[in-house]
Amino acid sequence: MDVHGGSPALREQPALIEKARPIALLLARVGLGTVFIANGWEKFAMTGIGGTAAFFESVGVPLPWVSAVVIATLELVGGVALVLGLLLPVFGTLLTLDMLGAIVFVHGSKGFFIADDGVEFVLALAAASLAIAFSGGGALAADNLWQGRKAKVLERTPR
Repeated sequence: MDVHGGSPALREQPALIEKARPIALLLARVGLGTVFIANGWEKFAMTGIGGTAAFFESVGVPLPWVSAVVIATLELVGGVALVLGLLLPVFGTLLTLDMLGAIVFVHGSKGFFIADDGVEFVLALAAASLAIAFSGGGALAADNLWQGRKAKVLERTPR
């Protein structure tokens, strides 16, 4: 029995989804990476590390100066890595942890909605980072290029 009811259009849907998936992941990676790049850049160039450290101290982040440098660097470099599709499991996981820290220290006590500075936005960033971390990255991901080369080398290796 055909689970798709015999409709050719329904049989083609999974194939269309599979064709669209690499582009969707590329767009998600670039969009998410851009958000992190902007936030990392803001901590360095606009607020400054001193201002970021002062804010971190006011909300109880441990080692505020060190944390400010680490978080600003992670968001800037991690955002670039997402855009490039580079080391996605590493940077996706670290950015997820970054956002969980933002929930614990800043947004968690303020409710859910972004209008109240709640967890809504940072929770979405955490979830998206985690999803991208283990997605394979989609089209033009550097991780996939390396895996493709590695697979070709393994195919050529005599057994």
